[in-house]
Amino acid sequence: MSVRPDWWIEEMCEKYKMIEPFENGQVTKGVISYGISAYGYDMRIANEFKVLKVTNDLVIDPKKMNDSFFDTVVADECIILPNSYVLARSVEYFRIPRNVVTLTSGKSTYARCGILVNVTPFEPEWEGFVTISISNTSPVPAKIYANEGLAQVLFFQSDDECRVSYADKKGKYQAQKTITSAKIK
Repeated sequence: MSVRPDWWIEEMCEKYKMIEPFENGQVTKGVISYGISAYGYDMRIANEFKVLKVTNDLVIDPKKMNDSFFDTVVADECIILPNSYVLARSVEYFRIPRNVVTLTSGKSTYARCGILVNVTPFEPEWEGFVTISISNTSPVPAKIYANEGLAQVLFFQSDDECRVSYADKKGKYQAQKTITSAKIK
């Protein structure tokens, strides 16, 4: 299994629409960068955020998540409270080939501000908008920007196809169109 370069990512986007919309170049002027890079793709976040409602009686339980735990905010910027997090989604829609898996890492610009990004791997044949958890680990409020880069996706291609893909097992987050909180089947 090897990480795939820029030309391969471009080819997969042209032939198979692996990333839509696809930015064939690195946009950097006045923004946190996004688009193709040497061995990855810097994805953006959309302008819709799920902001956690902080209450004294709230307990986060991945088996009992509820959208009522969040306020929906549509804005070009989002403030994350200290030691809290928000959910967002990617601007880009991804279609992952059967012999590919991804790893995603937050951009260093945000990491240097105490903002951490968590995204699970995109499994073979998963598709959809990416739901992203963005944590503010600092003791002060932090700002994030919609329609700008947030995280870099690296694509790893195997010589062999997997036996069972995410689509085959009818994964619970397949083809998600909105910010999707935790759920169990």
